[in-house]
Amino acid sequence: MARKLRVWYRGAMYHITSRGNRRTSLFYDTIDHQAYMDILEETRNYYPFHLHSYCLMTNHLHLQVETIQHHPQHMMKMINSRYAMHFNKRHRLVGHVFQGRYGAELLETKDYQLEVSRYIHRNPSEANMVPAPESYCWSSYRAYVLNEQNEHVKTDKLLGYFSEPVREKYREYVEG
Repeated sequence: MARKLRVWYRGAMYHITSRGNRRTSLFYDTIDHQAYMDILEETRNYYPFHLHSYCLMTNHLHLQVETIQHHPQHMMKMINSRYAMHFNKRHRLVGHVFQGRYGAELLETKDYQLEVSRYIHRNPSEANMVPAPESYCWSSYRAYVLNEQNEHVKTDKLLGYFSEPVREKYREYVEG
């Protein structure tokens, strides 16, 4: 049976998820996390997109992306295949790194975009990995609330949904 085609149009925003095969770790250390982010940036050169929020957990990841000209299947194929090659080579492993097809949920309303961003940024604290979302360094949250420089993420769209002081209001929204 054929897979159901995913809805795509220019400017579509998605919550993309990928999980480690058999729920095993995707990232063992800082080198793996950084390699993933480097591959993401390399992919953005081929298939431009906006990254609005992200979180790299131990055995899964979340990306909130807005397409420009390409279906997310192209960027995710490049990211996941290149990261799998990095991971297997570095850790002397073979076989699948990711569990099945990536998930892509279309985010068509402002409220849903914000809800997903909150979910992504709360993920590490909800998993009891850190005491507060801003304590986790492999997330875009610090760029939102601390105005920390982060070349990967574009914060203006989501912060634009809040009135001044936008960073404080976003923090209240996420942590409240």
